[in-house]
Amino acid sequence: MRRGTRLCKDILAGICFPCLIINAAKADRQERNAKMRVGCPKEIKNHEYRVGLTPGSVREYVAHGHEVIVETKAGAGIGADDDAYRAAGARIVPAAKDVFEKADMVVKVKEPQPSEWTQLREGQVLYTYLHLAPDPEQTRGLLNSGVTAVAYETVTDERGGLPLLAPMSEVAGRLAIQAGATSLQKANGGRGILLGGVPGVLPAKVAIIGGGVVGLHAAKMAVGLGADVSILDRSIPRLRQLDDIFNGRVHTRYSTIDALEEEVFSADLVIGAVLIPGAAAPKLVTREMLSGMKKGAVIVDVAIDQGGCFETSHATTHSEPTYEVDGIVHYCVANMPGAVPITSAHALNNATLYYGLQLADRGLKAIAEDRHLRAGLNVHRGRVTNAPVAEALGYDSHAPESVLHVA
Repeated sequence: MRRGTRLCKDILAGICFPCLIINAAKADRQERNAKMRVGCPKEIKNHEYRVGLTPGSVREYVAHGHEVIVETKAGAGIGADDDAYRAAGARIVPAAKDVFEKADMVVKVKEPQPSEWTQLREGQVLYTYLHLAPDPEQTRGLLNSGVTAVAYETVTDERGGLPLLAPMSEVAGRLAIQAGATSLQKANGGRGILLGGVPGVLPAKVAIIGGGVVGLHAAKMAVGLGADVSILDRSIPRLRQLDDIFNGRVHTRYSTIDALEEEVFSADLVIGAVLIPGAAAPKLVTREMLSGMKKGAVIVDVAIDQGGCFETSHATTHSEPTYEVDGIVHYCVANMPGAVPITSAHALNNATLYYGLQLADRGLKAIAEDRHLRAGLNVHRGRVTNAPVAEALGYDSHAPESVLHVA
């Protein structure tokens, strides 16, 4: 090939092998340097105002060289308009279908709804809360789509914690007390008791089932309001930690059937805060036990995302948050943190940004090489890759290492 600006005649004919090698190498470099198109649709679940990417997070993705597309008005619920996203470097698209059609990676908050999972496709990464164990329809939809789905709630950290679930558990635990206190008001079907009482009148009794992140933050709120609080858990080390944290201001009890019944029967407000990562929540309070509770007592089932830990629980919405069974008020809103979207969306983005950037920067290699992110992989190209989800729904479980084929 001649030097200078003239093209080689052989390359025009497609037969100049040195030129083909040079161009192939160039294309390979371009492919390796190619960045991901990250998309964020507006949430469509009932009264869900959070957003998967705040403008601040968009700016971080753009700084890493990625293209970000955001559905118009996606951030309206947190007070972030389209101009804020444009200023951060995002491109605004008119509809969710544009996000699902064009994005290599879709970042959301809540699990995809039926109209969303039908738009997902093989080769695409979905990064959001999923809570698949109690949701066979969504699981089937994700499997049929061929998408690679990474669930916030099963990503782990070095200490064995769930760092992407923790911030929403903190919010939900605190909200559980607010919601319970409101539901205890007579006009809302409750007993008509003030959580903290007043001088000369005893405060409400609050029983918290589960001493994890939700239980801890529920107890902090309840104690702060002056309630009489008990926490039940089956981990003696955790009960010791809680006893040290509260310095005698809460009662800690090992959770046996007898202890559970005693606390539930005497409580004005019961908080369900049980979590088995990825799996369906165990039904610890049966319908029969409701007959021993005080009429007008309130149940707040924070575990409802995983199916709930009360036998009589079923998911509700912020539009109709409560219902009554055998004289007991049930509050079972499945997206509680959505009620405070500004707090929740920023707390969630703070937690999810690091792993989201890893996915965008390195694709499937990030999952293959990081065991904590690998724990978040729930579905990949038609296979369930999370053992508790597979067990709950009757699917074969495939270890992520066996299905991730990364060059």
